[in-house]
Amino acid sequence: MTSPAEALAQLRGTRVLKGHGTGNDFVLVPDPDAAIELTPAQVRALCERHSGLGADGVLRVVPTAMSPEVADQADAARWFMDYRNGDGSVAEMCGNGARVFARYLVDAGLETGTEFAIATRGGACAVRIESDGDVTIDMGTATTPRLRAMPVVSVGHTAWNGSGILVPNPHCVVFLDDADELTALDLTVPPRVEPRAMFPDGVNVEFALRVGAHQERHVRMRVHERGVGETLSCGTGACAVMVAAAARDEAPVETAYTVDVPGGTVVVTRRADGHLELRGPAVLVASATIGEIA
Repeated sequence: MTSPAEALAQLRGTRVLKGHGTGNDFVLVPDPDAAIELTPAQVRALCERHSGLGADGVLRVVPTAMSPEVADQADAARWFMDYRNGDGSVAEMCGNGARVFARYLVDAGLETGTEFAIATRGGACAVRIESDGDVTIDMGTATTPRLRAMPVVSVGHTAWNGSGILVPNPHCVVFLDDADELTALDLTVPPRVEPRAMFPDGVNVEFALRVGAHQERHVRMRVHERGVGETLSCGTGACAVMVAAAARDEAPVETAYTVDVPGGTVVVTRRADGHLELRGPAVLVASATIGEIA
C-alpha cells in the first residue's frame, strides 16, 4: 500500500491551489494537458489535514474534450471538474466545489465571460458570476431514488425518518425540531441509513432545522458527507435540504430558501422549470508546488 509520503512524492513538482466555498475546502489541480492520473492514495494524501494540504476533496481541472467519461459535454463546457472525495472516491457533483472551480477558471483567464458552463459527472452545469463576486451554479433538477421507501436514519440510539433526494449526489434529509438537538449530534461517525439498498453508492446525510416561521424560507443544517465526514458546508446537500423544506412547507415551484451551514450561508432558488440554482461565495486562498519550499 502506498504511504501518504510516497503518494505526495509522486506528485512532486505539481502546481496546486487551495480554495473553499463557505468552509467546504478543496485542493485544485490544474491539468490542462490531461497528463495527471490522480490515484485514490494521492487524493487522500493531498486532503490529509496533518501531513498534506488538508481539504474535503480534490478538483482536477482538465479539458472536457480530453476526458473520455465526459467528452460528450465538450460542446457545452470547455473544462471538466474531475471531483474526488477526501477518501479518494469519485462523486457525481459538488456544488461548493463547482463554485470554487468556476472562480479558478475566471481568475486564471480560462473563462472570460460572466456566464459559461462546466462539465461534471452529473452533466454540464451553467455558471453565472454575480456582480458582488458570488458564484451561481445551475444544479439541475432534484430526483428521488429508484427504491421508493421511507429511509430511517440513526445516530447512536436515536432514529428519525428521512427523505431521499438526488441532486444528483445521493442525500437523505432529516428535519429536527430542536436547535439543541442539532447542535448536540455526534457526526464524527457516519449516520446509519436503512434500507441500504436505497443508496447503493453511499449517501450524504443532512440534519436540518427551520429558522423562524415557514413563510420565511430559512433553514439551518449540518451534514455528514460520504467519503469525507462532517463538513462545514455541502452545496448539493443545501439543495436537497431546500427541496425537502419546500415540500414540507408546500411552497410554490418558484421559491428560494436561505440555507445556513456551519461555514456560512448560501441561497438555493428553484426556478419555474424545476432547476435549482445554488448561490454563494467562492474563495481561492493559496497556491503551491508539491515538494517545493520557498
